[in-house]
Amino acid sequence: MGFRLAAFADEAGPSVEEQIRALREERIPLMELRGVDGRGADTLSEREAAALRARLEENGLRVWSLGSPFGKTGIREPFGPAFDAFRHGLDVARALGTAHLRLFSFYIPAGEDPHVYRDEVMERLTRFAEAARGSGVTLCHENEKGIYGDIAVRCEQIHRAVPELRAVFDPANFIQCGQETLAAWALLEPYVEYFHVKDAMPDGTVVPAGRGAGHLAELLRGYRGETLTLEPHLYDFSGLSSLEQDGARTQAAGAYGDARASFGAAAAALRALLEEIGRPESR
Repeated sequence: MGFRLAAFADEAGPSVEEQIRALREERIPLMELRGVDGRGADTLSEREAAALRARLEENGLRVWSLGSPFGKTGIREPFGPAFDAFRHGLDVARALGTAHLRLFSFYIPAGEDPHVYRDEVMERLTRFAEAARGSGVTLCHENEKGIYGDIAVRCEQIHRAVPELRAVFDPANFIQCGQETLAAWALLEPYVEYFHVKDAMPDGTVVPAGRGAGHLAELLRGYRGETLTLEPHLYDFSGLSSLEQDGARTQAAGAYGDARASFGAAAAALRALLEEIGRPESR
């Protein structure tokens, strides 16, 4: 069985026009929508989201997942504003016609034991899950540096405590947290809804798929899902600095001249890897 490909097209360019052009040129039919025309996609109005959906569909594209930043706030920050933004994000996801919304499990104060905040994290994630119930939108938790669910054992705690949440498996983020990816997969595979294709060297530098320490070939051979989201992170694209905490910045390989070139290189590396493992993309 081959894979359907999605991508964070904002890594090819910030404008809708650049993103549509890149997806069409790279023959990627699905988008994980994160940034569009200088705005977070989760901040669109429902009318704007519906108009964007129509524009994408005119070009043979659709939104696979809303790549929201929900849960990328400090666990000590008041939850009310974040929850209100999340509820709006659910409306945006429905207007976009997507059945998936990516989120996170809150930044833990540096140097503190994450376990101290476990109950508060689970309470907040439960509130998200309750709000999404019956919406037709599946919430998907991504492992990320600095949040409660940064390593596999705490991600597993999340999925056991809040079973409505599915997992987005990001190998490079695990590497950057010192988590071996095959061990993470052994714990989390039953919960995985979809996969972020992003590889990294042991020092955390992001590299094209299959060229790092992520064991992507082995992971993708065992992945029983149908969809992969390409997340290149090979260039300091517009908006990258806003995705991570201060002091936890991703270091890209830096071998590409611009955002569009890095996006194309990432797509080519992914296709080569899929051919290598005998699971080329679906057409």
